[in-house]
Amino acid sequence: MEIIEKAPAKINLGVDALYQRDDGYYELEMVMISVDLSDHITVCDFPEPKIQLKTNSGFLPLDRKNLVYRAAELLMERFAVSTGVAVEIDKRIPVAAGLAGGSSDCAATLRALNKLWQLGLTLEELASLGAEIGSDVPYCIYGNTAFVSGRGEFVEKITNIKPFWTVLAKPPKSMPTASVFQALDIDHISHPNIHALREAIDKQDFEQMFKKMGNVLESVTIERMPEIQKIKNIMLSLGAKAALMSGSGSTVFGICENQTQAKHVFNGIKGFNSEVYLTRLLVN
Repeated sequence: MEIIEKAPAKINLGVDALYQRDDGYYELEMVMISVDLSDHITVCDFPEPKIQLKTNSGFLPLDRKNLVYRAAELLMERFAVSTGVAVEIDKRIPVAAGLAGGSSDCAATLRALNKLWQLGLTLEELASLGAEIGSDVPYCIYGNTAFVSGRGEFVEKITNIKPFWTVLAKPPKSMPTASVFQALDIDHISHPNIHALREAIDKQDFEQMFKKMGNVLESVTIERMPEIQKIKNIMLSLGAKAALMSGSGSTVFGICENQTQAKHVFNGIKGFNSEVYLTRLLVN
C-alpha cells in the first residue's frame, strides 16, 4: 500500500520571544499559517525491517539528521512496528528558509505512517509525538491558521482569515535558526503584540492585522542580511499590504489582496531575486 501526504510550507504572521526557559528554549507566541507551496511525502511498505529514505533534493540528509527519518524511527520504536518502510520526499519548499519545510515533512510522515500502519492515533497524539522531534512539528500536524505558544507544543486553531495571495522570496543565503536565537537580545528590542494580531484576525479586521504583524527575530537576521529589509521595502513599494520575514529567515513574504496585485509584486521581485513563489494562504 502507498500513502501520499502533502507537506505545506508555513509563514509567520507574528513571532515574539518572551523569555528564555530553563530548558534553553525560548517561550514563544506566534501566529502561523500554511501556504499552498508543498512538499509531497510518499510512504510504502519495504521488504526489509529498516527505513529507506529517498528525495529529489541534494540538500537533504538521508539518515537520522533528517526529521522524516526520525519520525519513522519514533513510530517504529514506540509502537513495535516490525515491518520496514520506504519514504520518498518530493522537495519543493526551499531548504533552511524559515518555512518549516523539514518540520512539515516530518508531520506529513507521521500522518502518512499512522495510516499505513493503521495505528489509529489522533492528531493530538501525533502532535505530542511530533513535539519530541521538533518545535514546529506540532503546528505542522494541524496546519492552516493557529496561535502557537510554549516552544511550539501548544497549538490553538484560528478561523476567519481570508485566503490572501502571498509572494515568497528566498535570498540565496540561509540563516541557521539556532544562531539567530543565540544572538537575540529580548530586553532591548521592540516586541510585536501577538494577542492584538490574533484579535484583529478574529474580528476580520485585516487592515489592523497588517499593522500588527511583526517578527522579533528580524532584529537579528536583518542586521546580518540587509537584503531582507530591501526585499520587504520593494514588496511594499509594489503594492503588498504587508511584508515580513518568516521564522528566523531568510524568506520574506508579502501579502496581497488579489491575484493581480500579487503578480505585480512577484514580477518586480523576480527581477533581482531568483527564488520567488506565488502562493495563497491555506485557510480553515
